[in-house]
Amino acid sequence: MLSELLLTEISRLNAQTRLPLHRQLYEALRRAILDGKLSPDERLPSSRDLVQDLQMSRNTVVAALNQLTVEGYLVSRVGSGTYVSSKVPLRPTSPMTVTRHQPVERLSHRGEDLSTQFCASKLEIQPFTPGIADFSAFPVALWQRLQNKHWRMTYPEMLDYSSSGGYAPLRRAVADYLRVFRSVPLEVEQVIITSGTQESLELCSQLLADHGDTVWIEDPAYWGAGKAFLATGLVLHPVRVDDQGMAAQPADTTTPPKLIYVTPSHQYPTGAVMSLARRHTILSLANQHQAWVLEDDYDSEFRFSGPPISSLAGLDTQGRVLYMGSFSKVLYPGLKLGYMVVPKGLAAAFKRAHYDLNRPGQMPVQAALAEFIDMGHFAAALRKARQSYAQRRHSLLAALQPCLGPHAQITGAEQGLHLCLRLPDGIDDRALALQIGKLGLTVRPLSAYCLKRQDMRGLVIGYGYAPLAEIERFGPLLASALNQALASLGPITSAELLPQR
Repeated sequence: MLSELLLTEISRLNAQTRLPLHRQLYEALRRAILDGKLSPDERLPSSRDLVQDLQMSRNTVVAALNQLTVEGYLVSRVGSGTYVSSKVPLRPTSPMTVTRHQPVERLSHRGEDLSTQFCASKLEIQPFTPGIADFSAFPVALWQRLQNKHWRMTYPEMLDYSSSGGYAPLRRAVADYLRVFRSVPLEVEQVIITSGTQESLELCSQLLADHGDTVWIEDPAYWGAGKAFLATGLVLHPVRVDDQGMAAQPADTTTPPKLIYVTPSHQYPTGAVMSLARRHTILSLANQHQAWVLEDDYDSEFRFSGPPISSLAGLDTQGRVLYMGSFSKVLYPGLKLGYMVVPKGLAAAFKRAHYDLNRPGQMPVQAALAEFIDMGHFAAALRKARQSYAQRRHSLLAALQPCLGPHAQITGAEQGLHLCLRLPDGIDDRALALQIGKLGLTVRPLSAYCLKRQDMRGLVIGYGYAPLAEIERFGPLLASALNQALASLGPITSAELLPQR
Protein backbone atom coordinates (compact mmCIF):
# COMPACT_ATOMS: atom_id res chain seq x y z
CA MET A 1 0.00 0.00 0.00
CA LEU A 2 1.37 3.43 -0.95
CA SER A 3 0.70 5.00 2.44
CA GLU A 4 2.75 2.33 4.23
CA LEU A 5 5.62 2.81 1.78
CA LEU A 6 5.56 6.59 2.29
CA LEU A 7 5.32 6.37 6.08
CA THR A 8 8.31 4.01 6.18
CA GLU A 9 10.40 6.37 4.05
CA ILE A 10 9.28 9.42 6.06
CA SER A 11 10.25 7.68 9.29
CA ARG A 12 13.73 7.00 7.89
CA LEU A 13 14.10 10.59 6.68
CA ASN A 14 12.95 11.98 10.02
CA ALA A 15 15.66 9.98 11.79
CA GLN A 16 18.37 11.34 9.47
CA THR A 17 17.31 14.93 8.83
CA ARG A 18 15.25 17.74 10.30
CA LEU A 19 13.32 18.55 7.14
CA PRO A 20 9.82 20.02 7.44
CA LEU A 21 7.05 17.43 7.14
CA HIS A 22 5.91 18.55 3.70
CA ARG A 23 9.50 18.24 2.47
CA GLN A 24 9.76 14.74 3.94
CA LEU A 25 6.61 13.71 2.07
CA TYR A 26 7.97 15.30 -1.11
CA GLU A 27 11.24 13.33 -0.80
CA ALA A 28 9.43 10.07 -0.05
CA LEU A 29 7.20 10.39 -3.12
CA ARG A 30 10.06 11.53 -5.36
CA ARG A 31 12.23 8.57 -4.38
CA ALA A 32 9.35 6.16 -4.89
CA ILE A 33 8.91 7.52 -8.42
CA LEU A 34 12.62 7.47 -9.31
CA ASP A 35 13.10 3.97 -7.88
CA GLY A 36 10.21 2.63 -9.97
CA LYS A 37 8.02 1.82 -6.98
CA LEU A 38 5.42 4.05 -8.60
CA SER A 39 5.03 3.28 -12.29
CA PRO A 40 4.74 5.89 -15.07
CA ASP A 41 1.11 6.93 -15.59
CA GLU A 42 0.13 5.34 -12.27
CA ARG A 43 -2.69 7.21 -10.57
CA LEU A 44 -2.07 8.49 -7.04
CA PRO A 45 -4.71 8.42 -4.29
CA SER A 46 -6.60 11.66 -3.93
CA SER A 47 -5.19 14.28 -1.61
CA ARG A 48 -8.15 13.64 0.72
CA ASP A 49 -7.27 9.93 0.94
CA LEU A 50 -3.56 10.71 1.51
CA VAL A 51 -4.49 13.12 4.30
CA GLN A 52 -6.51 10.37 6.00
CA ASP A 53 -4.02 7.53 5.40
CA LEU A 54 -0.93 9.50 6.40
CA GLN A 55 -2.56 11.45 9.23
CA MET A 56 -1.21 14.73 7.89
CA SER A 57 -2.78 18.10 7.35
CA ARG A 58 -4.19 18.94 3.95
CA ASN A 59 -1.74 21.86 3.56
CA THR A 60 1.21 19.48 4.06
CA VAL A 61 -0.03 17.00 1.46
CA VAL A 62 -1.03 19.65 -1.09
CA ALA A 63 2.34 21.44 -0.74
CA ALA A 64 4.26 18.22 -1.47
CA LEU A 65 2.05 17.29 -4.44
CA ASN A 66 2.23 20.80 -5.91
CA GLN A 67 6.02 20.86 -5.72
CA LEU A 68 6.29 17.47 -7.46
CA THR A 69 3.89 18.68 -10.15
CA VAL A 70 5.92 21.87 -10.73
CA GLU A 71 9.12 19.82 -11.07
CA GLY A 72 7.52 17.42 -13.57
CA TYR A 73 7.32 14.27 -11.46
CA LEU A 74 3.51 14.36 -11.38
CA VAL A 75 0.87 15.53 -13.85
CA SER A 76 -2.62 16.63 -12.97
CA ARG A 77 -5.45 15.70 -15.29
CA VAL A 78 -8.63 17.72 -14.85
CA GLY A 79 -11.53 15.57 -13.71
CA SER A 80 -9.34 12.47 -13.53
CA GLY A 81 -6.76 12.94 -10.77
CA THR A 82 -2.99 13.10 -10.30
CA TYR A 83 -0.66 10.68 -12.14
CA VAL A 84 3.03 9.82 -12.21
CA SER A 85 4.59 11.46 -15.25
CA SER A 86 5.55 9.14 -18.09
CA LYS A 87 8.65 11.25 -18.83
CA VAL A 88 10.51 10.74 -15.56
CA PRO A 89 13.68 8.60 -16.07
CA LEU A 90 13.82 5.73 -13.60
CA ARG A 91 16.83 4.80 -11.51
CA PRO A 92 18.33 1.42 -12.51
CA THR A 93 17.41 -1.16 -9.88
CA SER A 94 18.93 -4.40 -11.15
CA PRO A 95 22.71 -4.72 -10.61
CA MET A 96 22.67 -7.81 -12.81
CA THR A 97 21.72 -5.86 -15.90
CA VAL A 98 23.17 -2.39 -15.30
CA THR A 99 26.79 -1.30 -15.10
CA ARG A 100 27.25 1.55 -12.67
CA HIS A 101 29.97 4.04 -13.56
CA GLN A 102 31.51 6.14 -10.81
CA PRO A 103 32.49 9.66 -11.86
CA VAL A 104 36.21 10.07 -12.43
CA GLU A 105 37.45 12.40 -9.69
CA ARG A 106 40.62 13.66 -11.29
CA LEU A 107 42.17 17.09 -11.32
CA SER A 108 43.99 18.58 -14.27
CA HIS A 109 47.79 18.32 -14.25
CA ARG A 110 47.90 21.95 -13.15
CA GLY A 111 45.31 21.22 -10.47
CA GLU A 112 47.40 18.35 -9.13
CA ASP A 113 50.44 20.62 -8.85
CA LEU A 114 48.48 23.40 -7.16
CA SER A 115 46.82 21.09 -4.64
CA THR A 116 49.88 19.05 -3.66
CA GLN A 117 52.92 21.33 -3.77
CA PHE A 118 53.61 22.92 -0.38
CA CYS A 119 50.10 23.41 0.99
CA ALA A 120 49.81 26.48 3.20
CA SER A 121 47.04 24.84 5.25
CA LYS A 122 49.76 22.73 6.88
CA LEU A 123 51.27 25.83 8.49
CA GLU A 124 49.78 25.60 11.94
CA ILE A 125 49.83 28.62 14.21
CA GLN A 126 52.43 27.43 16.69
CA PRO A 127 55.66 28.90 18.07
CA PHE A 128 58.28 29.42 15.32
CA THR A 129 55.88 29.10 12.38
CA PRO A 130 57.49 31.17 9.59
CA GLY A 131 55.56 33.74 7.58
CA ILE A 132 53.10 34.56 10.38
CA ALA A 133 52.84 37.94 12.11
CA ASP A 134 51.45 38.60 15.57
CA PHE A 135 48.14 40.37 15.07
CA SER A 136 46.97 39.93 18.68
CA ALA A 137 48.06 43.50 19.51
CA PHE A 138 46.07 45.06 16.67
CA PRO A 139 43.85 47.91 18.01
CA VAL A 140 40.56 46.20 17.27
CA ALA A 141 38.33 48.72 19.10
CA LEU A 142 39.84 51.66 17.21
CA TRP A 143 39.56 49.80 13.92
CA GLN A 144 35.90 49.01 14.59
CA ARG A 145 35.16 52.68 15.30
CA LEU A 146 36.78 53.76 12.04
CA GLN A 147 34.91 51.12 10.05
CA ASN A 148 31.60 51.99 11.69
CA LYS A 149 32.21 55.66 10.93
CA HIS A 150 32.74 55.00 7.24
CA TRP A 151 29.81 52.60 7.03
CA ARG A 152 27.57 55.33 8.44
CA MET A 153 28.98 57.86 5.96
CA THR A 154 29.04 55.51 3.00
CA TYR A 155 27.73 56.88 -0.28
CA PRO A 156 26.11 54.44 -2.75
CA GLU A 157 29.17 54.45 -5.00
CA MET A 158 31.27 53.21 -2.05
CA LEU A 159 29.23 49.99 -2.10
CA ASP A 160 29.98 49.33 -5.76
CA TYR A 161 33.03 47.86 -7.45
CA SER A 162 36.03 50.13 -7.87
CA SER A 163 37.35 50.82 -11.36
CA SER A 164 39.87 53.49 -10.32
CA GLY A 165 42.48 51.22 -8.77
CA GLY A 166 41.26 51.74 -5.22
CA TYR A 167 40.16 54.44 -2.78
CA ALA A 168 42.05 57.61 -3.76
CA PRO A 169 43.11 58.72 -0.24
CA LEU A 170 44.49 55.23 0.46
CA ARG A 171 46.44 55.26 -2.80
CA ARG A 172 47.87 58.67 -1.88
CA ALA A 173 48.87 57.39 1.56
CA VAL A 174 50.61 54.38 0.00
CA ALA A 175 52.42 56.61 -2.51
CA ASP A 176 53.63 58.96 0.24
CA TYR A 177 54.87 56.05 2.35
CA LEU A 178 56.75 54.37 -0.50
CA ARG A 179 58.42 57.59 -1.65
CA VAL A 180 59.80 58.32 1.82
CA PHE A 181 60.56 54.91 3.28
CA ARG A 182 61.27 52.71 0.23
CA SER A 183 62.70 55.27 -2.23
CA VAL A 184 60.18 54.30 -4.90
CA PRO A 185 59.73 57.11 -7.45
CA LEU A 186 56.05 57.11 -8.32
CA GLU A 187 52.87 59.06 -8.88
CA VAL A 188 49.56 58.25 -7.22
CA GLU A 189 48.08 57.02 -10.51
CA GLN A 190 50.62 54.18 -10.55
CA VAL A 191 49.30 52.70 -7.28
CA ILE A 192 46.69 49.94 -7.48
CA ILE A 193 45.06 48.51 -4.36
CA THR A 194 44.67 44.72 -4.51
CA SER A 195 43.54 41.99 -2.13
CA GLY A 196 47.18 41.16 -1.39
CA THR A 197 50.40 39.97 -2.96
CA GLN A 198 48.85 36.80 -4.37
CA GLU A 199 46.34 38.80 -6.41
CA SER A 200 49.09 41.21 -7.48
CA LEU A 201 51.22 38.31 -8.76
CA GLU A 202 48.30 36.74 -10.59
CA LEU A 203 47.38 40.04 -12.22
CA CYS A 204 50.97 40.56 -13.41
CA SER A 205 51.08 37.03 -14.79
CA GLN A 206 47.81 37.47 -16.66
CA LEU A 207 48.64 40.85 -18.17
CA LEU A 208 52.38 40.66 -18.83
CA ALA A 209 52.85 37.06 -20.00
CA ASP A 210 51.09 34.49 -22.15
CA HIS A 211 50.41 30.84 -21.42
CA GLY A 212 53.68 28.90 -21.69
CA ASP A 213 55.93 31.92 -21.17
CA THR A 214 58.88 31.56 -18.80
CA VAL A 215 59.20 33.16 -15.40
CA TRP A 216 62.51 33.19 -13.60
CA ILE A 217 61.92 32.43 -9.94
CA GLU A 218 64.34 32.23 -7.04
CA ASP A 219 65.46 28.79 -5.91
CA PRO A 220 64.60 28.30 -3.07
CA ALA A 221 61.41 30.31 -3.45
CA TYR A 222 58.30 31.64 -1.76
CA TRP A 223 55.76 28.89 -2.42
CA GLY A 224 52.85 31.30 -3.03
CA ALA A 225 54.59 32.91 -5.99
CA GLY A 226 55.19 29.54 -7.63
CA LYS A 227 51.52 28.64 -7.25
CA ALA A 228 50.39 31.97 -8.70
CA PHE A 229 52.56 31.44 -11.77
CA LEU A 230 51.50 27.81 -12.24
CA ALA A 231 47.85 28.79 -11.95
CA THR A 232 48.25 31.23 -14.84
CA GLY A 233 49.99 28.72 -17.10
CA LEU A 234 53.56 29.99 -16.86
CA VAL A 235 56.67 27.81 -16.92
CA LEU A 236 58.92 28.10 -13.87
CA HIS A 237 62.65 28.43 -14.47
CA PRO A 238 64.41 28.20 -11.08
CA VAL A 239 67.47 30.43 -10.69
CA ARG A 240 69.81 29.64 -7.82
CA VAL A 241 70.09 31.99 -4.86
CA ASP A 242 73.37 32.66 -3.04
CA ASP A 243 74.29 35.05 -0.24
CA GLN A 244 73.77 38.02 -2.60
CA GLY A 245 70.35 36.97 -3.88
CA MET A 246 69.35 35.63 -7.30
CA ALA A 247 72.50 34.58 -9.14
CA ALA A 248 71.67 34.22 -12.84
CA GLN A 249 74.27 32.23 -14.80
CA PRO A 250 74.97 32.21 -18.57
CA ALA A 251 73.08 28.92 -18.78
CA ASP A 252 69.97 30.63 -17.43
CA THR A 253 69.97 33.19 -20.23
CA THR A 254 69.43 30.40 -22.77
CA THR A 255 65.89 30.29 -21.32
CA PRO A 256 64.95 33.96 -21.65
CA PRO A 257 62.33 35.14 -19.18
CA LYS A 258 59.15 37.09 -19.67
CA LEU A 259 58.94 37.73 -15.92
CA ILE A 260 61.60 37.76 -13.20
CA TYR A 261 60.29 37.29 -9.65
CA VAL A 262 62.58 38.42 -6.81
CA THR A 263 62.49 39.25 -3.10
CA PRO A 264 65.65 41.41 -3.10
CA SER A 265 65.40 43.12 0.30
CA HIS A 266 65.04 39.86 2.26
CA GLN A 267 65.06 36.76 0.10
CA TYR A 268 62.41 34.29 1.14
CA PRO A 269 63.30 31.93 2.73
CA THR A 270 67.11 32.27 3.04
CA GLY A 271 67.06 35.94 4.11
CA ALA A 272 69.81 36.93 1.66
CA VAL A 273 69.98 40.64 0.81
CA MET A 274 70.56 41.27 -2.88
CA SER A 275 73.77 43.23 -3.42
CA LEU A 276 73.81 46.46 -5.39
CA ALA A 277 75.83 44.84 -8.18
CA ARG A 278 73.35 41.96 -8.40
CA ARG A 279 70.43 44.40 -8.52
CA HIS A 280 71.94 46.19 -11.48
CA THR A 281 72.53 42.81 -13.14
CA ILE A 282 68.87 41.86 -12.74
CA LEU A 283 67.73 45.18 -14.19
CA SER A 284 70.16 44.83 -17.09
CA LEU A 285 68.93 41.30 -17.85
CA ALA A 286 65.33 42.48 -17.73
CA ASN A 287 66.08 45.26 -20.19
CA GLN A 288 68.07 42.91 -22.43
CA HIS A 289 65.25 40.33 -22.63
CA GLN A 290 62.41 42.90 -22.48
CA ALA A 291 61.24 41.13 -19.33
CA TRP A 292 59.32 42.52 -16.36
CA VAL A 293 60.73 42.36 -12.83
CA LEU A 294 58.23 41.59 -10.06
CA GLU A 295 59.64 42.94 -6.79
CA ASP A 296 57.95 41.38 -3.75
CA ASP A 297 58.87 43.62 -0.81
CA TYR A 298 56.97 41.54 1.69
CA ASP A 299 58.57 42.51 5.03
CA SER A 300 60.76 45.56 4.42
CA GLU A 301 59.06 47.37 7.34
CA PHE A 302 61.02 45.25 9.80
CA ARG A 303 64.76 45.85 9.63
CA PHE A 304 66.67 45.48 12.89
CA SER A 305 70.32 46.06 12.02
CA GLY A 306 72.27 47.84 9.31
CA PRO A 307 71.11 50.65 7.04
CA PRO A 308 67.71 50.49 5.28
CA ILE A 309 67.76 48.60 2.01
CA SER A 310 66.46 50.66 -0.90
CA SER A 311 63.96 49.09 -3.23
CA LEU A 312 64.88 47.62 -6.60
CA ALA A 313 62.19 49.84 -8.10
CA GLY A 314 64.17 52.85 -6.89
CA LEU A 315 67.07 51.85 -9.18
CA ASP A 316 64.90 51.18 -12.23
CA THR A 317 65.39 53.73 -15.00
CA GLN A 318 63.73 51.71 -17.80
CA GLY A 319 60.28 51.20 -16.28
CA ARG A 320 60.67 47.41 -16.04
CA VAL A 321 59.90 46.88 -12.30
CA LEU A 322 56.50 46.29 -10.76
CA TYR A 323 56.66 46.75 -6.99
CA MET A 324 54.25 45.04 -4.58
CA GLY A 325 53.60 44.95 -0.87
CA SER A 326 50.93 44.15 1.71
CA PHE A 327 49.43 45.49 4.92
CA SER A 328 49.04 42.05 6.49
CA LYS A 329 52.39 41.93 8.30
CA VAL A 330 51.79 45.21 10.18
CA LEU A 331 48.01 44.94 10.67
CA TYR A 332 46.38 41.52 10.28
CA PRO A 333 46.22 38.89 7.49
CA GLY A 334 42.44 38.80 7.17
CA LEU A 335 42.43 42.46 6.14
CA LYS A 336 43.25 41.16 2.63
CA LEU A 337 44.57 44.46 1.30
CA GLY A 338 47.82 44.99 -0.57
CA TYR A 339 49.18 47.31 -3.21
CA MET A 340 51.27 47.35 -6.33
CA VAL A 341 53.08 50.09 -8.23
CA VAL A 342 53.09 49.63 -11.99
CA PRO A 343 54.93 51.61 -14.71
CA LYS A 344 53.01 54.68 -15.87
CA GLY A 345 52.33 53.28 -19.31
CA LEU A 346 50.65 50.19 -17.84
CA ALA A 347 48.55 51.85 -15.12
CA ALA A 348 45.35 52.39 -17.12
CA ALA A 349 45.38 48.88 -18.63
CA PHE A 350 46.02 47.30 -15.21
CA LYS A 351 43.10 49.17 -13.66
CA ARG A 352 40.74 48.10 -16.44
CA ALA A 353 41.82 44.46 -16.29
CA HIS A 354 41.79 44.44 -12.47
CA TYR A 355 38.19 45.64 -12.60
CA ASP A 356 37.11 43.07 -15.19
CA LEU A 357 38.96 40.10 -13.67
CA ASN A 358 38.58 40.68 -9.93
CA ARG A 359 35.72 43.13 -9.40
CA PRO A 360 37.62 44.91 -6.59
CA GLY A 361 35.64 46.46 -3.77
CA GLN A 362 35.85 46.87 0.03
CA MET A 363 35.81 50.64 -0.39
CA PRO A 364 34.57 51.36 3.17
CA VAL A 365 37.41 49.19 4.52
CA GLN A 366 39.90 51.01 2.30
CA ALA A 367 38.51 54.33 3.56
CA ALA A 368 38.95 53.20 7.18
CA LEU A 369 42.54 52.14 6.44
CA ALA A 370 43.32 55.46 4.74
CA GLU A 371 42.16 57.33 7.85
CA PHE A 372 44.03 54.85 10.08
CA ILE A 373 47.21 55.80 8.23
CA ASP A 374 46.51 59.56 8.08
CA MET A 375 45.84 59.71 11.83
CA GLY A 376 49.24 58.17 12.52
CA HIS A 377 47.95 54.85 13.83
CA PHE A 378 49.74 52.84 11.16
CA ALA A 379 53.07 54.43 12.04
CA ALA A 380 52.40 53.81 15.73
CA ALA A 381 51.47 50.18 15.10
CA LEU A 382 54.63 49.75 13.02
CA ARG A 383 56.86 51.22 15.74
CA LYS A 384 55.27 48.99 18.35
CA ALA A 385 55.62 45.93 16.13
CA ARG A 386 59.26 46.67 15.35
CA GLN A 387 60.09 46.94 19.06
CA SER A 388 58.22 43.74 19.89
CA TYR A 389 59.72 41.72 17.04
CA ALA A 390 63.22 43.01 17.83
CA GLN A 391 62.89 41.63 21.36
CA ARG A 392 61.64 38.28 20.08
CA ARG A 393 64.42 38.09 17.52
CA HIS A 394 67.04 38.81 20.18
CA SER A 395 65.59 36.13 22.46
CA LEU A 396 65.49 33.51 19.67
CA LEU A 397 69.06 34.27 18.59
CA ALA A 398 70.21 33.91 22.19
CA ALA A 399 68.42 30.56 22.51
CA LEU A 400 69.98 29.24 19.30
CA GLN A 401 73.49 30.49 20.08
CA PRO A 402 74.64 27.15 21.63
CA CYS A 403 73.78 25.38 18.36
CA LEU A 404 75.85 27.63 16.13
CA GLY A 405 79.23 26.72 14.71
CA PRO A 406 80.65 25.06 11.60
CA HIS A 407 77.62 22.73 11.48
CA ALA A 408 74.96 25.44 11.78
CA GLN A 409 74.81 29.09 10.76
CA ILE A 410 72.03 31.68 10.81
CA THR A 411 71.17 33.81 7.80
CA GLY A 412 68.52 36.45 7.24
CA ALA A 413 68.17 37.60 10.84
CA GLU A 414 68.75 41.29 10.08
CA GLN A 415 65.21 41.83 8.79
CA GLY A 416 61.74 40.36 8.69
CA LEU A 417 59.88 37.92 10.90
CA HIS A 418 61.93 34.76 10.34
CA LEU A 419 65.48 33.53 10.15
CA CYS A 420 67.10 30.64 8.32
CA LEU A 421 69.29 28.13 10.16
CA ARG A 422 71.58 26.57 7.57
CA LEU A 423 72.57 22.95 8.21
CA PRO A 424 75.00 20.58 6.46
CA ASP A 425 73.95 18.00 3.87
CA GLY A 426 74.20 15.21 6.45
CA ILE A 427 71.04 16.46 8.13
CA ASP A 428 67.61 15.34 6.91
CA ASP A 429 65.88 18.66 7.51
CA ARG A 430 62.42 17.31 6.69
CA ALA A 431 62.72 14.55 9.27
CA LEU A 432 64.15 17.04 11.76
CA ALA A 433 61.19 19.40 11.23
CA LEU A 434 58.79 16.52 11.85
CA GLN A 435 60.66 15.58 15.01
CA ILE A 436 60.49 19.15 16.28
CA GLY A 437 56.78 19.16 15.41
CA LYS A 438 56.26 16.41 18.00
CA LEU A 439 57.36 18.94 20.61
CA GLY A 440 54.48 21.23 19.63
CA LEU A 441 56.69 23.57 17.59
CA THR A 442 56.43 24.36 13.89
CA VAL A 443 59.50 24.99 11.76
CA ARG A 444 59.83 24.45 8.03
CA PRO A 445 62.59 22.48 6.28
CA LEU A 446 64.61 24.68 3.94
CA SER A 447 64.72 21.90 1.34
CA ALA A 448 60.91 22.07 1.05
CA TYR A 449 61.26 25.51 -0.55
CA CYS A 450 63.71 24.31 -3.18
CA LEU A 451 62.44 23.86 -6.74
CA LYS A 452 65.35 22.24 -8.55
CA ARG A 453 68.48 22.39 -6.45
CA GLN A 454 69.20 19.62 -3.96
CA ASP A 455 72.08 21.18 -2.03
CA MET A 456 70.30 23.19 0.68
CA ARG A 457 69.43 21.91 4.15
CA GLY A 458 68.22 23.92 7.07
CA LEU A 459 65.23 25.17 9.04
CA VAL A 460 63.13 28.26 8.46
CA ILE A 461 62.18 29.55 11.90
CA GLY A 462 59.66 32.31 12.50
CA TYR A 463 59.47 34.55 15.56
CA GLY A 464 56.64 36.83 14.48
CA TYR A 465 53.72 34.93 15.95
CA ALA A 466 55.33 33.55 19.13
CA PRO A 467 55.07 35.91 22.13
CA LEU A 468 58.32 36.74 23.88
CA ALA A 469 57.45 34.53 26.84
CA GLU A 470 56.92 31.53 24.53
CA ILE A 471 60.23 32.13 22.75
CA GLU A 472 61.97 32.25 26.13
CA ARG A 473 60.20 29.03 27.10
CA PHE A 474 60.41 27.04 23.87
CA GLY A 475 63.66 28.43 22.45
CA PRO A 476 65.85 26.20 24.65
CA LEU A 477 63.64 23.23 23.75
CA LEU A 478 64.23 23.94 20.05
CA ALA A 479 67.97 24.35 20.65
CA SER A 480 68.12 21.04 22.51
CA ALA A 481 66.47 19.21 19.61
CA LEU A 482 68.90 20.82 17.18
CA ASN A 483 71.91 19.93 19.29
CA GLN A 484 70.84 16.29 19.42
CA ALA A 485 70.52 16.21 15.63
CA LEU A 486 73.90 17.92 15.15
CA ALA A 487 75.62 15.60 17.61
CA SER A 488 74.75 12.64 15.38
CA LEU A 489 76.99 14.06 12.62
CA GLY A 490 80.23 13.38 14.48
CA PRO A 491 83.47 15.33 13.90
CA ILE A 492 83.36 17.74 11.00
CA THR A 493 85.94 17.91 8.21
CA SER A 494 87.01 20.97 6.26
CA ALA A 495 85.13 19.68 3.22
CA GLU A 496 81.88 19.71 5.21
CA LEU A 497 82.18 23.27 6.42
CA LEU A 498 79.24 25.48 5.53
CA PRO A 499 80.18 28.51 3.43
CA GLN A 500 80.77 31.57 5.59
CA ARG A 501 78.12 34.23 5.24
